[in-house]
Amino acid sequence: MAYEAILYDVRDRIATITLNRPDRLNAWTRQMAGELRDAMHKASADDGVRAILLTGAGRGFCAGADMNLLSGLSASKGASHADEVPAPRGVPAGGSQRPDFQLPNTYFPAIPKPILGAINGPCAGLGFVVSLFCDFRFAAESAVFTTAFAQRGLIAEHGISWTLPRLVGLPNAADLLYSARKVRADEALRLGIVQRVVPDARLIDAARDYLKAMADTVSPRSLAVMKRQIWDGMFQSLAEANVTADHEMALSLASDDFKEGVAHFLEKRAPQFTGR
Repeated sequence: MAYEAILYDVRDRIATITLNRPDRLNAWTRQMAGELRDAMHKASADDGVRAILLTGAGRGFCAGADMNLLSGLSASKGASHADEVPAPRGVPAGGSQRPDFQLPNTYFPAIPKPILGAINGPCAGLGFVVSLFCDFRFAAESAVFTTAFAQRGLIAEHGISWTLPRLVGLPNAADLLYSARKVRADEALRLGIVQRVVPDARLIDAARDYLKAMADTVSPRSLAVMKRQIWDGMFQSLAEANVTADHEMALSLASDDFKEGVAHFLEKRAPQFTGR
């Protein structure tokens, strides 16, 4: 599929997906949602891709839903939001099979490759929701986060009432949702929304350096399994998580990547993992 609302590039085994409506601060549209999902599945299916970088073009990550869309929904007195997003697609091989992670805006955990959100500038509303489904986030010093929903007469949408408290705790999540106040990068780091803050000019390079080290040195099979364990584990008891781990450990011990993991260490050379 030809992309108009996003950019897609693969280099150094990193797929970079860029929300590309810079004149609108990458405000979210139905087209952008569909193209992003297609690109995520494309990266998932590409054996030449080990990690995914998600960012925004221009001076912002995503300013939330396009106001023209919100205006149209208001005029139609609450037309079904489901009409504004594409139908769900199949689950990528190796990803989580939980139905929780198959919805139009919750599917990132089902992508069996690490997703890093590089937050450049404003990250608001639906843009904030999307960023929280990334596995981790780096922020530019100029990044600003806001839930925004309460200031639009809306609610905590698309699962942010589930993701945000798990990252920052219930009282902090309530603060950010109820007040819709703006959170700058340094506070986002303290709260645990982002894992690193870097100068604006270094954001993409820092994100790529981090992902390239991951792509070059760790087993893609291990990454896929651990990602599934982490996200599925939030629905499991400790006993269930341990049973899953024992099963996955037995499978990993029989894998080619395990053999390579031992061999490259003993032979003191760079690993050549295949994901098998």
